[in-house]
Order: sequence, then structure tokens, then C-alpha cells
Amino acid sequence: MDAPPIQYCKTSDGVSIAYSTAGEGRPLIAMPIPGFSHAELGWKTLSAFEQLAAKYHVVTYDSRGSGLSDRSAVDFSIEAMMRDLEAVVERSGFHSFVLAAWTSAVPMAVTYAAAHPERVSHLILSDGFVKFSDFAESPAYKAGMPLLDGDWVLFTETFGQVLWAHANPEYGRRIAEFMRACCEPEAGRAAVRAWESYDVTSLLPQVAAPTLVIRSKGNRFYPIDVGQRLAAAIPNARLTLIDDITYAPVPNLIDAFVGEGQPQAAALPAGTAIILFADIADSTALTERLGDAAFRDKARALDEALRRAITSNGGTAIEGKLLGDGVLATFGAAREAIACAAEMHRLAAEAGGGLDPSPMTHDPLSLHVGIHAGDVLREEGNVYGGAVNIASRVASEAGAGETLVSATVRELARTSAGPSAEGFEDRGDRELKGVSEAVRLWAVREQG
Repeated sequence: MDAPPIQYCKTSDGVSIAYSTAGEGRPLIAMPIPGFSHAELGWKTLSAFEQLAAKYHVVTYDSRGSGLSDRSAVDFSIEAMMRDLEAVVERSGFHSFVLAAWTSAVPMAVTYAAAHPERVSHLILSDGFVKFSDFAESPAYKAGMPLLDGDWVLFTETFGQVLWAHANPEYGRRIAEFMRACCEPEAGRAAVRAWESYDVTSLLPQVAAPTLVIRSKGNRFYPIDVGQRLAAAIPNARLTLIDDITYAPVPNLIDAFVGEGQPQAAALPAGTAIILFADIADSTALTERLGDAAFRDKARALDEALRRAITSNGGTAIEGKLLGDGVLATFGAAREAIACAAEMHRLAAEAGGGLDPSPMTHDPLSLHVGIHAGDVLREEGNVYGGAVNIASRVASEAGAGETLVSATVRELARTSAGPSAEGFEDRGDRELKGVSEAVRLWAVREQG
């Protein structure tokens, strides 16, 4: 596939990081190997990216010092790599995501997963080490590293075709070319030397996410027993062996692993569903007043509370949507969605004071909420279709702190144990953007 467009974000220490996104579905961040990544060429060289994008919303990026990121920032410490990842997570807006790492990126993935258990839904660790001695004791490292300070081309060719992909010379040649395109020789040497400081052994018991440890039988750098010890040290981890140094089986292994025990995705309604959409009122003004980072921190905390409210009211929150962009959920009954909307408004009002640092105002945080019913298409834990778009348009018509419903939802609620006719206020027909016919809207009155 053609490489997706390159975008940029800035780390907390001011480094420009190149990243790209592709695909739809559950969010997945693929971490770069420190010093050896290229946000454009990676899509052509590493087939796993294309396969993952067929089922996931994939974000890939370049570490500092490599690829299309700032190459002058030659710092490959775990701390620097964490700043790169945190900047990408912040820009992506993902509520939670699958985190995948290969080889020397594994220590960073473990570090992040241990520090942010609420963000990492699943952890995928392929052919990596958690302390440098695991890597340094391999025969391949002892044979190849003396070449590091010599001829850069000779080192990369030896690494790619002899030490890494000896059973697949064509793939090894591509890897060697890719390595040379990723970084300058001195940056590559600095990255390899930085690996000597990596040791995250003490963090392994703190990893809460379900973890899949993948080991390639033909990898000369990472013996199988290293993978066995890694999987044994992480609670709820599983070890899988593969016999393909190109990692071609990895996307399917990830999909099978992530798909296990996911009743939420299976419970998404087929056919007709009640669709709720909510977003923050005057979010642009709040962002300008607070700053982007502060607003996102506060919005993320509220987002988590709203998702709990959705679940407790019998709904299904759609993954990959943050409150800054709108929360989307589906329900099996109109009264459940209306009850959830009321709880959402209460949670927002309680959280609002903390969003405004000015002691003179402390404006309450408010939501626009819209609810519609209609046919949906569901795929990979997401919902699509015209009814979803209408729910979003209904929300945009709602005032701050208000819930608007379509006439269909009102009728469904009235025929159940939900609000009576007096529980709704007629707001008349509205022309909604992208909708050919006017839609009759009703405001849900507060129940005293």
C-alpha cells in the first residue's frame, strides 16, 4: 500500500516526531525500534503494517534521531523514548489502545504499560529483551557488534542478511537498505550503544494488560529462553512461537489475541440501535483558555467517567473516540440511553469546576447530547451508517447541558417504562446538515 500522509507532533522537550495513521477499527500504536524507523518507508518494507491497517486504526511513528523525525535529537534513552511515545499518544486522542513493540522497543513498551495501565488494553512484545544482558549474550550480537564502528554499509548488510534474515536473503537485503535509510551512521551507533542501559526487569510484575510475547525460532539475537522468562514474569502473559523472521504471522496472532474475551464488540446491536452522541459544549473556548494539554487531561478524566456511565446503563461505548471529538455509544433501549444522558450531564457538572482555573468563574462543564434510533452497520467494534451521523447532528442542535432526541426515540421511550409524554418538550422540525428531510426533535425535561 502507499504510505499514509506524514504528520508531526511535538514532545515535551521540543522534539518534532513524525507519525502516520491508517485503517479503521480498534486503535493500535506500533512502536518504533529506537534509531531504526522510517514513517514512510516502513509501510513499504514491513508488511505487518499493511496487514494491521486492514483491521485496526494503526499509528506508527519515528523515534527521535531517525526517519522523518528530528534527526539532530540523538538521545535513545528510555526516558527520551517515553517522551516520543507520550507525544504520539496525546496527539492520537486514543482513550485506550493496543501497544505493539518489536526487539529493542520492548523495554519502552513495558515501561509505558506499567505506568499507564488504564491506556494499554493489550500489549504485544515481539522478539525483544528487557535487560541488555539477554541480548548481549547471544552469538549473533558477539559476532556482529565488532563491525558496528567500522564500515556502516558492511555492518547493515551483515546484520540484515547474515545475522537477522539468513534464511531469507531478499528480506535481509531490504532490512539492510531500510536500516541505512532510517538514520545516520553515528545515530545508528548511538542507538545500539543506548541499548546497554536498558533494564526494565523490575517493571514486569507491574504490567496489568493482557500480554502476548512472540518469539521467532529463527532469530539469532533473541533465544527462545529469553522469551520464556519474559512471559513468565508478566502476569496474564502468553508465549507464542513462530517460524518466520519477517513476522508475517504477527498481525493474525494479534487479531486473535485481542479478539479473545471481547463481549463488548460482540454485543453491538445488529440492525436497529439507539445511538447516543455527546460532546463538550464550547470546547474550543475551553481549549483556548486552558491550553490544549490541560483541556485534554481534564476531558480524558471525564471521558472515563462517562464510559463507566454508559456501561452501567446497559450501553456499549465505541472505542477510539475521545470526548474532545465526541463520545459515541449504542443502547438496546431508548430509556437506557435517556437515563445515561441524565447521568452524563450530572458527571459533567460535577467535573466542571476543575476545568476552569479562575476562582472568579468556575464555570460548570456542559455537554451537548443527541440520541437517535436507526439501522447501523457494525464492524470491528465500531458502528457506521446514516443513523450515526444523524445522532451527531442532533447533538450539535442541543444546547449546553441539554439532551435532544429524535421523534423515533421519543416514541420508543413512551412505549416502554421510560419518560411520559410530559417528559419531552417539542423543539420542532430541524434541518440537519447532510440530512435530506427535516427531523423533529424533542428535548428531554429534567425529572424532578
